[in-house]
Amino acid sequence: MLRTMGVAAIGFAIAAVAVAQEPAKPAAAAPATKASKPAFAAPMRVKGGEEIIKLEEPGYAAPCLADLDGDGKKDLLVGQFAGGKIKVYPGLGEGKFGAGTWLQADGKVAEVPGVW
Repeated sequence: MLRTMGVAAIGFAIAAVAVAQEPAKPAAAAPATKASKPAFAAPMRVKGGEEIIKLEEPGYAAPCLADLDGDGKKDLLVGQFAGGKIKVYPGLGEGKFGAGTWLQADGKVAEVPGVW
């Protein structure tokens, strides 16, 4: 069984990261085993609404998942390198996301200034 742990940016694609998982055994019956090695699922293109989510060059975005709206579904956040903006794709469940909008603060597009 594979369990999705998060997402990682690879070029212009976003790949799901998965870890092999075995059913739990009672502590007394569990033999000593080596830790399982992480396995990666095949890369896939993730859509926000009907469009494929693209990362701008130079591709330093670090996508992350968080439940921003409190609906119990993880939303996808993708940072913009050049302007310091963050695009939010609302989680729809089952690995699907709605169309992205820029993160807002006080009714304006929020920007995180760079240090360069």
